[in-house]
Amino acid sequence: MEALKIIFWTLLFIVVYTYVGYGMLLYLIIKIRRILKIGKKVKVDTSYEPEVTLFIAAYNEKDYVEAKMKNTLALDYPKDKLNVVWVTDGSDDGTPDLVKGYPNTTVHHLDARNGKIGAMNRGMEFVKTPIVIFSDANTNLGKESIRRIVNLFSNPKVGCVSGEKRITDKESDVASGAGEGIYWKYESTLKKWDAELYSVVGAAGELFAIRTELYRHVEKDTLLDDFIISLRVAQDGYTIQYDPEAYAIESASANVKEELKRKIRISAGGIQSVVRLSALLNVFKYGTLSFQYISHRVLRWTLTPLCLILLIPVSSVLAFNEGILEFGLYSVLFWLQVLFYVGALFGWLLENISIKVKLLFVPYYFFIMNLSVVLGFFRYMKKTQTVNWERAQRAT
Repeated sequence: MEALKIIFWTLLFIVVYTYVGYGMLLYLIIKIRRILKIGKKVKVDTSYEPEVTLFIAAYNEKDYVEAKMKNTLALDYPKDKLNVVWVTDGSDDGTPDLVKGYPNTTVHHLDARNGKIGAMNRGMEFVKTPIVIFSDANTNLGKESIRRIVNLFSNPKVGCVSGEKRITDKESDVASGAGEGIYWKYESTLKKWDAELYSVVGAAGELFAIRTELYRHVEKDTLLDDFIISLRVAQDGYTIQYDPEAYAIESASANVKEELKRKIRISAGGIQSVVRLSALLNVFKYGTLSFQYISHRVLRWTLTPLCLILLIPVSSVLAFNEGILEFGLYSVLFWLQVLFYVGALFGWLLENISIKVKLLFVPYYFFIMNLSVVLGFFRYMKKTQTVNWERAQRAT
């Protein structure tokens, strides 16, 4: 039984560290560094205004073209220094024709559909500016987003800048909206602390930028292009910085079923990324970057979901051995797990009958996140995940 207790506390430690402990440790390290005045803030030259390219890889996005271009033309950056490139490979809904005619905008189209990364690899051949900014067609950018991103590149050590993904927060949001919104707010906080310590570990594909010279063609079967591209920049010795006021905003997934579809793909891509970026697991070579990468990303995509599964039988054995109704330490921890999963179940039931209780949507969303990792793992192992996006429906 002592061995089982050691297993239990090891499993619990990994879970708590992954979702709460790393954030607490990160905050503590940063506070100590601030007090001791260790490290320097990334210097920003607000007068830095190089020519840049806004790169949009799109597949059948005709419903978003007008809004995207209206938003783009209203961005606070010199119009003669902002080039817009659309790569619309495979689009057959008229997207390329709708984009043509806008100022400083070029369209590169192929009839064949080779996935987003194929479009990015091909489209980067047409980018001649020192900085390229990637954005999705269905997201709108904050007015100062381009300027704020570019300002960070005035520091030569910065190779990539990640913007913030914001989810529209509506009172009518279903579980996907409530859970996704809270998740991204927490992620935003961790990214700010990661950047202050050393580097963000991965950029959000909705809005991120790199120095064009640092772009390396990515394997054509890559699932998480944004993650691989940004981490390889960090692997080359540059930092990934983050500005939460440079943001892309989009609506949440229409429902949890749609969100699960999206997250399974991301999870399969996450496992693929861990394999391809295995060199970053070498703490002796990459130091702080490895510590951040393992703590913030690798555990979520590998060990932690397995630990959550194993905790159920392990804690139940310990609870029954202690006395399931005696409410000792192990029985209390067991019942807290039961309460959490019951909350997730009720979140699912309430969503299906359109009753909105956001408090219950949080455990439901957390459960879906970890379920997607398990399903994503099997999809990755079976090699059944296509590089072509199957777009999740968004809430209106």
